[in-house]
Amino acid sequence: MALESLPLSVSSAKSSSDDENKKQEAFSFPKFVVMGHRGFGMNMLQSPDEKMKSIRENSILSFNVAADFPIDFIEFDVQVTRDGCPVIFHDIFMFTQEQGVITERRVTEMTLHELLSYGPQKDGTNVKPMFRKLKDGRIFEWKVVKDDPLCTLEDAFVNVKRSLGFNIELKFDDHLVYGEEELRQILENILKVVDEHGKNRPIIVSSFHPDVARLIRDMQRSHPVFFLTNGGSEIYKDVRRNSLEEAIKLCKECGLQGIVSEVKAILRTPNAITRVKDSNLSLISYGQLNNVVEVVYLQYLMGVEGVIVDMVMEITEAIANIEVRNEGNEEENDERKCVIMFGEERKKAKISKDEISLLTKFVPKLLQQ
Repeated sequence: MALESLPLSVSSAKSSSDDENKKQEAFSFPKFVVMGHRGFGMNMLQSPDEKMKSIRENSILSFNVAADFPIDFIEFDVQVTRDGCPVIFHDIFMFTQEQGVITERRVTEMTLHELLSYGPQKDGTNVKPMFRKLKDGRIFEWKVVKDDPLCTLEDAFVNVKRSLGFNIELKFDDHLVYGEEELRQILENILKVVDEHGKNRPIIVSSFHPDVARLIRDMQRSHPVFFLTNGGSEIYKDVRRNSLEEAIKLCKECGLQGIVSEVKAILRTPNAITRVKDSNLSLISYGQLNNVVEVVYLQYLMGVEGVIVDMVMEITEAIANIEVRNEGNEEENDERKCVIMFGEERKKAKISKDEISLLTKFVPKLLQQ
């Protein structure tokens, strides 16, 4: 499915007035896209599945391993250190162990030198082993089969295959209140690196933070901006984050190009897909259910334009060479069936639209996971 170059289609009506320039630009992916979550997949240290602990997430190694598979983008998280360097790291806090005691530091309060001193070093040492704290409070040592040092955004641009697209998630702390000037300064540091190194690479920008999405859209026009939402799986004080309907409203008000939704929200309210499309927005999804082939397939049929996945190898293999064709008597529409085939030639499966109902029966059980 991967292409040597994946041109992103963005079109707009140009105007000299500021009001016209703020209007939403139409955006579409040229095909159904697969994105590697944090590269080759996120690390779930609590999982018994060794696949979830095979390669350090958000690392150059993870990005380049993902690039060996037929994916179109990698998704990763960017924060900015105290001295203004954009780095790729998901968690808000860095944990380590000192003299038997777990300590923590906020990533954005460290300098680049301090941050890069954690975890494996290029010389093979690991003086400050990394730990991860889960939402339920459990703490695990961050052990993976194939480790790699932390990296900066510039490192990724320089060392990752240029034809691989970047979905850059702008990461902020849900529990902090940011001033607009503070946000602008952080985003300027990120855009400086993107502008210097991002030429000829497909790039989209995304964020869960509504004001960040609005600002990054105002500050640049080169790259599509997507708003991230869990569609109401968690409730926030900021109502703009609490439903797909609010996400659509925000995108239309701010001229954003698309939505990245938690897959459960899409499955709970499939009619929202039509509303997203009618609003001239693109829609892709994220979430653990995207590691289930049938769920990816169902979204493809429903009109979702792409998926962010952890099981890069398994999902890309399963949906390779998706083929759509009509079968039956074309003059007898009642008997026609649209068949979609996926997987390798020797084990392709045929599923007609008549059988979608069978797939949708799985949805209630999947939503309980």
